[in-house]
Amino acid sequence: MESRRIELQHVNVKLLVRNPEEVDLEPLIPIFHDWIQNQVGEGLLLDVADYRHVDAGPGVVLIGHEGNYSVDNTDNRLGVRYNRKAPLDGSNQDRLKQAARAALTACQRLEADPRLGGKLRFNGQEIEIFINDRMVAPNSDATREAFDSDFKAFFEKMFRLREYSMLYDSDPRKLFTLSVKAAHPFSTADLLENLD
Repeated sequence: MESRRIELQHVNVKLLVRNPEEVDLEPLIPIFHDWIQNQVGEGLLLDVADYRHVDAGPGVVLIGHEGNYSVDNTDNRLGVRYNRKAPLDGSNQDRLKQAARAALTACQRLEADPRLGGKLRFNGQEIEIFINDRMVAPNSDATREAFDSDFKAFFEKMFRLREYSMLYDSDPRKLFTLSVKAAHPFSTADLLENLD
């Protein structure tokens, strides 16, 4: 299995937030409705779904045609998540970059929105990647081996060759998941600049 022959699709990127216990998700509903009205972000934005009542669930989701944005609390790990739904042309690096840029840009907008009172902030170090395609990327050793070099190349660029660690979730019942932690914090602006 060679990573350059297998295409990563449906890439999800989640940026974990600092002080999640201080974040109130209610203001996200009007914020996301404003994003729809002004068509802010990548792709066509369509609707907002409120899952705040679901414990350790998807939180508040901004539904788009090409991808969804959310402030997601899956596994009690609150973060800003971008979920690419539509296939994307290009290389695996291109698809990782598109999803990371979408998540970082959304997070940056939320960090700056006064309705959130400055409480929703990327923690600067922790990022999760999910591949929402069990046919292409089952959560297995073979998938980890196939894509490991793609992820390492991507995060070396994103973190500018600074020290970081990668941990794969081995539970076969879950989506293919990679947790990455930088040794030193970065801002969303720093990471966006590093992607370019």
